[in-house]
Amino acid sequence: MRRGEVAATARMRGGIGADGPFWDALENGEFRIARCRNCHTWMMPAHFRCGTCGSWEIGWEEVAPKGVVYAWTRNHMVSDVLKERRGDLPYVTVLVELPHAGGVRVPGMLVGDPPDLACGMPVNGTIHPAEERSRGYATMVWEAAA
Repeated sequence: MRRGEVAATARMRGGIGADGPFWDALENGEFRIARCRNCHTWMMPAHFRCGTCGSWEIGWEEVAPKGVVYAWTRNHMVSDVLKERRGDLPYVTVLVELPHAGGVRVPGMLVGDPPDLACGMPVNGTIHPAEERSRGYATMVWEAAA
């Protein structure tokens, strides 16, 4: 399968499909988060309809990839579902809170394993292009802020 086919297949399998613009934006080198055009509530994960006001008018705003670690875990094993990541072991996944985007949280991988890793640590994100080990998705990768 080509990259686009892998990504399309994965999108069809997971979630409700409302997050397609998130993945499309990453593929274009942009970090965008869903936001209601009516009440301006940020949404992640994305939905087709705003849970606050009920509006169907959802936009995708570009935001700075800067946040703080909300939660993290160090992975020492992967199942067959993530077998493409075996060469990365051990690695850290983070849930990053974006204070400037309503406090929504976005998952990603952390570059390295800083000894002072803790919740609340500031991080900056970069977009990595799609590859086989990310199952054809562009991905957000986070790094401890200097």
